[in-house]
Amino acid sequence: MIRALRNLSRLAGIALTLARCDALFPLDRLGFAGPVAAAMRLLVRLPGLKFDTQSLRPGERLALALTKLGPSFIKFGQSLATRADLIGEQIATDLSRLQDRLEPFPTDQARAIIAAELDRPVEEIFESLEDQPVAAASIAQVHLAVTTEGEAVAVKVLRPGIEAAFKRDLDLLSWLAQQVERNRPDLRRLKPREVVDTFARVVAVEMDLRLEAAAATELAENFAGDPSFDVPAVDWQRTARRVLTLERVEGIPIDEREDLIEAGIDPDVVLENASRAFFLQVFRDGFFHADLHPGNLFVAPDGTLRVVDFGIMGRLDLASRRYLGEMLLGFLEGDYGRVADVHFRAGYVPADQSRDMFMQACRAIGEPILGLPMSEISIARLLAHLFAVTESFQMEAQPQLLLLQKTMMVAEGVGRQLNPDVNIWDLSRPLIEDWMIKNLGPEARVREAAREVMEGVERLPGFIANIERLAAIVAEKGNRLHPDTLARLIDGGGGRAAERGSAALWWIAGLLAAILATLIFKPF
Repeated sequence: MIRALRNLSRLAGIALTLARCDALFPLDRLGFAGPVAAAMRLLVRLPGLKFDTQSLRPGERLALALTKLGPSFIKFGQSLATRADLIGEQIATDLSRLQDRLEPFPTDQARAIIAAELDRPVEEIFESLEDQPVAAASIAQVHLAVTTEGEAVAVKVLRPGIEAAFKRDLDLLSWLAQQVERNRPDLRRLKPREVVDTFARVVAVEMDLRLEAAAATELAENFAGDPSFDVPAVDWQRTARRVLTLERVEGIPIDEREDLIEAGIDPDVVLENASRAFFLQVFRDGFFHADLHPGNLFVAPDGTLRVVDFGIMGRLDLASRRYLGEMLLGFLEGDYGRVADVHFRAGYVPADQSRDMFMQACRAIGEPILGLPMSEISIARLLAHLFAVTESFQMEAQPQLLLLQKTMMVAEGVGRQLNPDVNIWDLSRPLIEDWMIKNLGPEARVREAAREVMEGVERLPGFIANIERLAAIVAEKGNRLHPDTLARLIDGGGGRAAERGSAALWWIAGLLAAILATLIFKPF
């Protein structure tokens, strides 16, 4: 009860901010918050309370309101930008432009946090630490520094009290998600609680800068020896839960085409390298940078791509990558039956839905987009349209693919800024086709079968041990038979009983053989 009252009070305050920005439509759609929304609409009729938002689209008004609500809601808005199936494509696009920029907190607080986290005075850690941060966002800000060894670094420091603020707001969002599922059964397939849980996991990573450091290290290991893509080194001795120290990255922002040309760097080569790096992250590694806006991508003087900010990373397991590759190739080749089949095989579309109707929906999505010149095709938009038909076919949301779709949208935008006549998917298609052959072709199936056989063989000792334990239990405690069964066995004669016993043993042996064969030779 206390939690409900607390969250209702906070909901009223949020509703007031939404009303001032003429952005109450999310509460209207929830169903249970109608009275709160209605009250705030009346309240903002008072002079001076409402902002001038007449020229803004609904998504822009919502973005404005989230910005005014503070860090947690800015981050949540960015997270919602991946859920076009939940909020609509236009609103998702508007939220994707949310700028995570806030006023910096005082440098003396940053110095105090660094000293407390690293357990020594700042002067013993850094030869110099610039007072003015180069970036200030909702969760942290970044200061340039030089270590006592003379290394140029960037130091990321969490905002004071940010953990408590996010914990309070996450509790509210979790409560709201529960109310949605309770009051709107039709929205359960969109997994509102999972949306909040996913957001909470992302925030948890961003609140512990050691995890961001680990993500940077993993990405660097994946691209070790690749001269076209560089990840700054982590200074682990100057990194803790609330402080992250990375090698300083310098270069030209990737969207500054004219500056790249002036520096003697070919934008087309940069685009080709960026497309390849994105493909490798998604398909080869299943671990991708999910915040690839131009502020996080730089080009070094030699043309090397340099990436920063590893707070939001995505993962795709092999099954999801196979689904994605086959689905993309099916769309690009106009093979809508293949697109439909991969959705049913993956279990994304329930088996009781019509394959023909879903194939027709895929054609309706694909034809308008794929009829465009290659340079104008947007796979991210195609995926957004695909996710938008989820309600018609009872498809459950796939958060990992929604995050990828949002990342694709940003990557495509960067590509168009480098060269509007070249499509990153045209550059990546040969790589995707080669990856599909290696991972879905006959050789891949043989490898998969061999792996499953070995897994079955590895399970055999445990399986046999279980049988031996069962036999020991039967031998120790006996196996009681019904008196009539005993009489039939006795009256049946020794020879016939022996034959039946032998047949039973063969039957049991055959059953065991079948079980073992099922374990070892699973269909693929």
